Amino acid sequence: MSFQRLLGFHAIAARLQQAPDSLQRVHYDGQRRDKRLQRLLDQLRQAQVKLIDTDKAELTQLAEGGRHQGVVGIAQPLSLATDVFSLLRDLDSKGEQPLLLILDGITDPHNLGACLRTADAAGVHAVIAPKDRAAGLTPVVRRVACGAAETIPYLQVTNLARTMRALQKEGVWLLGTDDQAEQGLHEVNVKDRAIAWVMGAEGEGLRRLTKEHCDELVRIPMAGTVESLNVSVATALCLYESVRQRA
Repeated sequence: MSFQRLLGFHAIAARLQQAPDSLQRVHYDGQRRDKRLQRLLDQLRQAQVKLIDTDKAELTQLAEGGRHQGVVGIAQPLSLATDVFSLLRDLDSKGEQPLLLILDGITDPHNLGACLRTADAAGVHAVIAPKDRAAGLTPVVRRVACGAAETIPYLQVTNLARTMRALQKEGVWLLGTDDQAEQGLHEVNVKDRAIAWVMGAEGEGLRRLTKEHCDELVRIPMAGTVESLNVSVATALCLYESVRQRA
């Protein structure tokens, strides 16, 4: 069985809250005496998670170079949806309108982690990305996501354009962001639709083929001198426009 590495306090605390039985063991820096670590260790002991006092060099090796804050968890992967169309059928049976996020060309693990964290907070049902030119679920992504990588399906597909066409056939409205679009973010109706927000990499934006497969393009209003927002910030603005209208 393959295991996941959980780096840092947030990732381990989130897993402890969500699925404590999946935690196989937690390695910690026994030289640390701060209250934050002691609180986490007490919670882990109460959940009967195996704790291993580990030196800093071995922790760094376990973390594969990621920032671990003195704690590294080894856990069984959680069972999440692996197919977006099965997920759509399940949502339809519950009478829920899908809210999806498509990330095109997001290769920076910190950006991906931040997008996953925002997606989880906004109630997104799944995040979709291509297998090529995209970051995977590395330990760094999981740490930045603060537990969201364990709760929201991250589905990497072979052909993004083909997946987008299939989503359209399922009635999902694809909304892309483009700074040249005529319609502003707050003018678009996302209240009563199955929506997939399509976000491109910072600076480059959406690739041509991805943009062509969107049903509609909107621009985020920019009043200052900067040309673009960080993709995680732009993602938050778009997702929470859906949250605002649906509420």
